[in-house]
Amino acid sequence: MVTFNGVNHLAMATGDMDTTIRFWRDLLGMRLVAGLGQPGYRHYFFQISDYDLIAFFEWPGVKAIAHKDHGRPVQGPFVFDHVSFGVVSEDDLWELKDKLEAAGFPVSDMIDHGFIHSIYAFDPNGIPIEFSHNVEGIDIRRNPAMKDSAPSETTQEGAEAQSGKWPQVTQPTPKAQRVVYPGAGSELFHGKK
Repeated sequence: MVTFNGVNHLAMATGDMDTTIRFWRDLLGMRLVAGLGQPGYRHYFFQISDYDLIAFFEWPGVKAIAHKDHGRPVQGPFVFDHVSFGVVSEDDLWELKDKLEAAGFPVSDMIDHGFIHSIYAFDPNGIPIEFSHNVEGIDIRRNPAMKDSAPSETTQEGAEAQSGKWPQVTQPTPKAQRVVYPGAGSELFHGKK
């Protein structure tokens, strides 16, 4: 079974990398750890934690999206609602709320979701963001909780992966045939692309 260690990176888009850097690095304190670029294109990475990054592509013509309240239903094609960043303490939430408001970014009241406390805001690109702290003594990762009044049959199968639902791998790629091709970013470490 594959073992995941976090979100390697979320990839977002911006039309203004400098404003994005000012927000994510200078206001929120996420380190700018990698950057690629050429005329008409940039791709920068900010460190969220020891395992997680958020990245931004800067493309000409990208405009900030209109604010949509976090979790509010929509219709039609849609992919992304919001991203929540975990913080170590409840005090961190209040510090972030104060920093964001001092910088002119509206922030929601503190919301108690039972297992997390959260605040909600938007970055300069209009990306809906949440900051959350786990409620002490409640860990849904260790003790999953479901309170859906009409759960589907698939949901009722439980938290763990169900075997036999997808085809089994019958021809794994042999080690001798595993090839990794250079892509954007390899020039930072290998001198070539």
